[in-house]
Amino acid sequence: MFSQTVEYALRAVVYLAADSSQPATTEQLAAVTKVPKAYLSKVLQGLVRAGILHSQRGIGGGMTLVKSPADLTILEVVQAVEPVARIRSCPLGLAWHGEHLCPLHRRMDDALALVEQALGSSTLAEVLAEPSRSKPLWDGDPSLAVVGTIQAALAAAPENEAGCMGLTPPQASSPPTP
Repeated sequence: MFSQTVEYALRAVVYLAADSSQPATTEQLAAVTKVPKAYLSKVLQGLVRAGILHSQRGIGGGMTLVKSPADLTILEVVQAVEPVARIRSCPLGLAWHGEHLCPLHRRMDDALALVEQALGSSTLAEVLAEPSRSKPLWDGDPSLAVVGTIQAALAAAPENEAGCMGLTPPQASSPPTP
């Protein structure tokens, strides 16, 4: 139901919501979200144009959320990238139906309305705070048990010769105990 572009946008904003203390570069976001950098760059530009993200150029720059995670809903992100296409009139163009949807298309539109309602009532802060065995963007590495520590690890990573931040994932000395 949701495109890969929507998925990528949600990954990026969830990451930014997890630790909004400093901007994240496109390179950092691409590495953590596992999205190709060139494609993610286009997605991020769309989120900036939609007013979801703020972009700061230069040293210390990067992407930040415009709103706090408690005020930003999943629906706002989805609508910024690929709006949910509600069915307002007969998709077949049948003049007799007009704006009076047949039972099939009414049910489909009702389902889309439920999706809008569910996503519109869920903020990024709620998603991150929800108790769950699995966390967004966390692969189970015990040293990265909190999504926000990913940001800290990136910030502490040494710069390479090109002046870019590099991240070498921490090596767990032993597997986590259940």
